[in-house]
Amino acid sequence: MSASAPSSQPDLTRFAGVNAPPRVRHLLAALHALAEKTLGTPLKLTIVELERELFRDAERARNSQIQADIYAQTRRLHEINAQFASRFLDALGTVLASLREPRVRHVPAPTQPVSATTLTLVTDTDIDRDIVLADIVRRESQRSAGALQLLGQRFGVLAAGPAFDVEDLPFGPNVLCRIARDLGEEFALGLETQLALYRVFDRQLIERLGELLERANILLTHEGVLPGLVYTPYLARSATTRRIVTGPERGAGNNAAGGAANRPVTGWSGSAGAGSWAAMTSEAIGPVAAPASTATPPPLPDMGTPGPGADMNAPALSALHHLLDAARHTQGATGLAAAAAATGTGHPVGAPGPGGAAPDAADAPADASRPQPVAVDSSAVHATLAKLQAQAAGVRRSMADLHNALLAQMRAEHGPQASLTVKDTDTFDLLDMLYGQIHREVRPDAAAADLLTRLQVPVARAALSDPAFFVRDQHPARELLNAVAEAGANWLGEDDVDPQLVQKLDRAVDKVVTDYEGDSAVFDAANEEIQQHFRALAHKAELAERRHVEAARGKERLESAKQQAGASIEQLCAQAAPPRFVQSLLKQAWSDVLTLTLLRNGEGSEQWHAREKETARIAEVTCQPPGSAESDAELGQQVESALLQVGYHQDEASAIARRLSTPGGEDEASSRTELTARIRARSRLGEQAEGTEARREAPLARSPAEEDYYRQLRTLPFGTWFEFTTNQQGDMRRQRLSWYSLITDNALFVNPRGQKVAEHSLDGLARLMAHGQARLVSEGKSRLIDRAWQATLRTLRSLAGTSTPAESEA
Repeated sequence: MSASAPSSQPDLTRFAGVNAPPRVRHLLAALHALAEKTLGTPLKLTIVELERELFRDAERARNSQIQADIYAQTRRLHEINAQFASRFLDALGTVLASLREPRVRHVPAPTQPVSATTLTLVTDTDIDRDIVLADIVRRESQRSAGALQLLGQRFGVLAAGPAFDVEDLPFGPNVLCRIARDLGEEFALGLETQLALYRVFDRQLIERLGELLERANILLTHEGVLPGLVYTPYLARSATTRRIVTGPERGAGNNAAGGAANRPVTGWSGSAGAGSWAAMTSEAIGPVAAPASTATPPPLPDMGTPGPGADMNAPALSALHHLLDAARHTQGATGLAAAAAATGTGHPVGAPGPGGAAPDAADAPADASRPQPVAVDSSAVHATLAKLQAQAAGVRRSMADLHNALLAQMRAEHGPQASLTVKDTDTFDLLDMLYGQIHREVRPDAAAADLLTRLQVPVARAALSDPAFFVRDQHPARELLNAVAEAGANWLGEDDVDPQLVQKLDRAVDKVVTDYEGDSAVFDAANEEIQQHFRALAHKAELAERRHVEAARGKERLESAKQQAGASIEQLCAQAAPPRFVQSLLKQAWSDVLTLTLLRNGEGSEQWHAREKETARIAEVTCQPPGSAESDAELGQQVESALLQVGYHQDEASAIARRLSTPGGEDEASSRTELTARIRARSRLGEQAEGTEARREAPLARSPAEEDYYRQLRTLPFGTWFEFTTNQQGDMRRQRLSWYSLITDNALFVNPRGQKVAEHSLDGLARLMAHGQARLVSEGKSRLIDRAWQATLRTLRSLAGTSTPAESEA
């Protein structure tokens, strides 16, 4: 085939020898014709442009010898021009024809051993070529990542195997560059000419590769190969990204936001989107009535200098301070502390009295001899906290302890009347309650528990510096706090401690404790270092998960083939009614033959049609009366050969073949009892070593709630996270629903590391959900810091007497 006139018609003869169903061979031919049509002209122009490139290089040559060498290479391009495109497309066709062969990663050939006495310089020929080609591959892999991912999945379907990686994809830049390199060596081009060829090849063909990938995906989509497949890349959100939420949008988008919050989480740990704390605060608090003890609503605390986002979040911030004030007036000064401590969320110190006084001083009778509390300015507070930050190493304390230590230090430096402002006291109360909720989900003996304690002073300084700390979306300090907390809750369990992750966390926290002096970029940098490790762990987990999913899919294909083979035999037995012993042999031995044929070749293959004819012939022969005709020798040989392929011994296969090819299923040379015992003693195709077939019992009737959960499970996306109750104390462990089958009803679960931890039937999983032993993880509850804040708000509403009955029970 000439490159000057590329054919757009599929060449079916090229792929006639491919061991694949006819439809796959037709699709391979269509893909090759598409490549010829799309790449034919760019391939021809590659050599034309290479010739021009060499002429330009010759004009710039440093001496006449180099110029002569270049001209010699240029003259050879005339004969190469007529072959390059056709040989390139032939090589691409060979790659397509080997689609179903085992994938072998191309590695450089081993070099000849060099004796220890020989000293040589390393040649840079291969290094130069590898650098140029690797750069081409890298750029095109990034530019066409989406199309390559989709095509890799579809080529995996054609190959009846796992999805193709970019390195192995026939239309991928790796394979195309490898073909170009091989052709350059076959044509004996010099190093400089080969490098020039790669550069021209990049401009003429690789730049147009996106068109080929897009057309190939469209072709396979129209042919019904994963027609609904889409590629949605995961974009890691930086901690510095800010999501602006205005008041009208929050009010108008409640329904949409609620729907998004209820969607199941499918990303790996650390990839969930951050919730809007301003929206959560406004929705959770709602209108808070003024305390009954005051005729007018209490004035808002001093807000200080507005921080980032303070103006747009002012309504939520105002409502939050009103709620705190309402809780104090409802519970009283000591009642608020006691009630909060009883909930296990912290130890709030209560509100200071007028002018920043402590509550007991505010409620006590006026005493002229008693010094009035004096609020210390923010610069002095931060200076004191900076001293405590330097002393915080190795000290275990709650946020309330930190508050008391701060007061003690300030009174030692500024006199016994020194106190905090209302705003600062509110901040410590909220931090104490938030920390209390976080510690409820982090194992106390986990390394992250100590890290959270070491972060208390920097987090407190950040909250005191920014009035909108509790309503600003994705505050850097909160993002780091969440990363450390989630590591303690999800990754650092009893059986999966990761020393590298512990080291990363420890280094990040040390950096914050050492370097933080009011610049939030310190939190951003520390959090980004942890997130990079999370992304690496997620990538490893995906690779591990993929192996388990492929194994599960293989089991599903096996089960599907067994069901189809069994149904075919059952239909035959119902229609033809062969002797009972023949039916037993068909359902046990011959069923394995049909199953293997379906697995290897598919339902539409010639091999499967041949097996169907053989099965029908078995029924036809064995339904005849014994002795009425001779045995069918040809049928016996076919049956014996098929049984040997599924693992039967020669004598067993011969005995079964004689019975299945003889009228009446009789055979004087073998005993029915002995043959039955030997068949039952051997393992069936796809069974475990114990050799007994697992019998699936019909599930018991489901209750309406169980039925609802069962229907929901059959529509969930792969990767959905669940929480399972692990003990009577109610401890939860997260597991990921990596894959499930609507054929076998089996569901595969892995842990955050991608390791297989459990298998459930969808029916059993629905019953667990109905009894509260398992539950979906929704996006609104995926991040630990968001759950802790929602619980804090519920506690505040309860203390203020504004919670609903459902919240009170929770």
